[in-house]
Amino acid sequence: MGDDQKEFVHIGQLLKTVLRSCRPADMQLAGVWKIWDQTVGPAIAENARPQAFKQRLLLVQVSSPVWIQQLRFLKKDLIANLNQALGEACIEDIKFKIGGF
Repeated sequence: MGDDQKEFVHIGQLLKTVLRSCRPADMQLAGVWKIWDQTVGPAIAENARPQAFKQRLLLVQVSSPVWIQQLRFLKKDLIANLNQALGEACIEDIKFKIGGF
């Protein structure tokens, strides 16, 4: 083997290294992604996805205007359930926008 070849690194170790260099908001968004499907349920998960986290605002991409309307009615419950699943109150508000699915 040549000197220019490096050892293989497990992807999990690589991700840990990358995530440590991320901003706190990136880490919180990663946490939201991890619990999203289970916390919001399959119907919402098929039509809405977290896209960004800025300070305490979660931006969620939604499949249609109908789903935006439905999720606005559920917003307080979604915030409470997500914060409970995350183990901390890091989400104060959610903004919904139509995006590609």
